[in-house]
Amino acid sequence: MDIRLESVSHWYGDFEVMRDVSLDIPSGRIMCIVGPSGCGKSTLLRFLGGLERPGSGAVSLVGEPPEGCLNPLTYVFQDFALLPWRTVRGNISLALEDHRLGAAATDAIVQDVLARTKLADFGNALPKQLSGGMKQRVAIARALAVNPAVMLMDEPLSALDSQTRELLIDDFVSLWTRRPFTAVYVTHNLAEAVRLGHRIVVLSRRPGQIREVMEVDRPLAEREYADPELEARQRQLWEIMREEARAADAELADV
Repeated sequence: MDIRLESVSHWYGDFEVMRDVSLDIPSGRIMCIVGPSGCGKSTLLRFLGGLERPGSGAVSLVGEPPEGCLNPLTYVFQDFALLPWRTVRGNISLALEDHRLGAAATDAIVQDVLARTKLADFGNALPKQLSGGMKQRVAIARALAVNPAVMLMDEPLSALDSQTRELLIDDFVSLWTRRPFTAVYVTHNLAEAVRLGHRIVVLSRRPGQIREVMEVDRPLAEREYADPELEARQRQLWEIMREEARAADAELADV
């Protein structure tokens, strides 16, 4: 299932936050969205997820969801959004409770995503017993449990230290390589974008517009930390964004 944005613009009162954004997000690919602070990255993700309607333009799903899809769209948030009184299994199964699958089918799905996210030994743990990286694995497992057509990921690694972030990037690549999925991944981190994105969309400072679309054709499994080619791509992205980021920072300081 693809997602299509056509001439999306938005205002909050007289404040224009986005202008004429058009994108096609193809099935089975990861699109990263980067840009200066306040450029509308998270707002764009809310439009994609149906949490908010754009002031003008259209957002549409094109094609059929994958077999066994329970929710076409699902979110992975920066703050994990886990229920502290439920175990890892309980947090994952929460996403399945409205689907009337029965105990056996629910358990099979939970077991599958626990294995895929390297959480098989932690099913009975509570969130307070987990590290930040493990909590985010639970959030990803919960999203995968509904076999979504598209995963919408809002800075999912930004709350983690750099070492844990690298481990989660490796895990994310492994997950996608074994069973490709579609994702829209919002991040401030350009190193994350070049490691994970098949396509990287650069937004301008507000009102957010598309400045550049960078294609990265190299297979995800071949992208390594401190790879010279990826570092060159990262520098290229920063050169595109540098002046916009300075201007955006000045605008935010004046608010």
